[in-house]
Amino acid sequence: MPSLFVIQGRDQGSRFQLEESVHTVGRTQNNSIRLHDTEVSREHAELVRHGDSYVLRDLGSSNGTYVNGRPATEHELTSGDQLQFGKSLLLYTGFVEGAYEDIADKVDIVPRADANDGSRIVAALSHYEGSDWELPGSSSSANSWLARARSNLQIMYRTALAVSHTMDIDQLLARIMDMIFEWVDADRGCIMLKDIEKDKLVPKVRRHRRGVRTDEKISISKTILDYVVERNEGVLTSNARDDERWDPAESIVKLGVREAICVPMQGRYDVVGVIYIDTSITPQRMLMNQGQVNQFTEEHLRLMIAIAHQAALAVEDTSYYKALVQAERLAAVGQTIASLSHHIKNILQGVRGGSYLIELGLGDHERAGDEERPDREAVNKAVETIRKGWGIVERNQERISQLVLDMLTFSKEREPEPRPSDLNEIAKEVFDLMQVRAEEMGVGLSLQLAKKMPVLSFDPEGFHRAILNIVTNAIDACDEIENGHVLIRTEYDAQEKLASVAVTDNGPGIAPDDLEAIFNIFVSRKGGRGTGLGLPVSRKIVEEHGGQILVKSEPGKGSTFTLELPTSQPAEVPPQPIPAPEIQPSATSDSTAH
Repeated sequence: MPSLFVIQGRDQGSRFQLEESVHTVGRTQNNSIRLHDTEVSREHAELVRHGDSYVLRDLGSSNGTYVNGRPATEHELTSGDQLQFGKSLLLYTGFVEGAYEDIADKVDIVPRADANDGSRIVAALSHYEGSDWELPGSSSSANSWLARARSNLQIMYRTALAVSHTMDIDQLLARIMDMIFEWVDADRGCIMLKDIEKDKLVPKVRRHRRGVRTDEKISISKTILDYVVERNEGVLTSNARDDERWDPAESIVKLGVREAICVPMQGRYDVVGVIYIDTSITPQRMLMNQGQVNQFTEEHLRLMIAIAHQAALAVEDTSYYKALVQAERLAAVGQTIASLSHHIKNILQGVRGGSYLIELGLGDHERAGDEERPDREAVNKAVETIRKGWGIVERNQERISQLVLDMLTFSKEREPEPRPSDLNEIAKEVFDLMQVRAEEMGVGLSLQLAKKMPVLSFDPEGFHRAILNIVTNAIDACDEIENGHVLIRTEYDAQEKLASVAVTDNGPGIAPDDLEAIFNIFVSRKGGRGTGLGLPVSRKIVEEHGGQILVKSEPGKGSTFTLELPTSQPAEVPPQPIPAPEIQPSATSDSTAH
């Protein structure tokens, strides 16, 4: 099945199966191929199926579409093409006939049992000898394949190198077998990979001559396979019987195969599999060839060894890439556990401190109450201690609750649950919720709502969390600033069909070198108070809606975070003006917005 594999960009490692006749590429959730890339347009391009291929069309995107590094408005794709949308680079893998069929019962390894059968190996070459490719002289150029090989040898190696960039082993092996049948006049072929755990060869791809469809099994001699793998030599066999290296009782050719080539897939360190091709010559073909039986030559063997080596390197690269991805995932898990452990430990220490104060207050209260005439001042002091301890416990309960919610939001892939909602109302809820925190920290908090904000379709809970994280960071940034102030402002641009929430603070600002890193997970500029999850979670939520977060900051003057929400899909509820006052300052803020 055709697919697109993201090899560069924020969605690196993602695969999109191309199952429909039309696929759209873009940043918003209504695209079948959605890229979380701010330089990708909302509706960037489309892929339209024509027969056994897809045609890529640019849909007037802002930054253009590129195929193999060149601008393209319309391009018929071939397997191996690299597509670029914004900063995202995708690898296209096209239709491959029979790449995924189950062939476990289509290939037999013939046991060493037939005493009447015998064959000889005409030639054997090591991997290094096979790599020493020498083109034949003009006297041997009558063979059409050799003539084509002489003119296209460089293309063959380029193609084999290009195959190594395919990230799917099934697609990779199918492409290799297709190339072999383009260059070698064979009737049947098979690629087998070594299963290290079971220490045996497992068939992966089977092919017949182009235009031939059959369920006939390919029988391969275990004698040949053992020889090729153990000695790391490619072999060319025929059914002559005078080769001293083979015991006459061992079966090489059992089902009428006259000639076969079997070569090791020698990688950097070990043999990863074998490639086998064969051909049988009928009496009619012998008459046409004036009695000449040999179809394969040593030149074919050399070529097959060279191809097998490139195939082995490609298989290794694919396996190493998967191992690298797995290692990166394990490293990310380790980093996550370490960071969570650190934050949870701090929270538990806070809970333990609050619990200690509660126990202390309860003890003081009990002693003061045991007296015949309770000391009211001591009782009040004990109750105050209990309240103080309980306040600490509550704050740490909220911290761990926020941590868990942020982790769930960041780690869980989910589609937003949009419903008709009022962005002004969401911003007002965040403002009301954060007023107490702002007052405790001595930070002014103001709200400026758009006078006309239509009812939009978005996930209100998700956007509430995204805005809340940004406002929390802004208030924390102003903690040690004299006359610190945070402004929450909503806007709606009907012409651009864009709603936004901007959070501005007059804190210390962010250095230009740090701007790129602030959205990385577990990167926090708040020391022990921050988890490094707030900004990544907010960006994830906004991008799930097809929007983006823009940041403007100047050291010493403050920062502005703008959450943009595209409104291409209008809500079912008609737009309504919001009668809220334009500015609602908190008790500690000035009467005008900053």
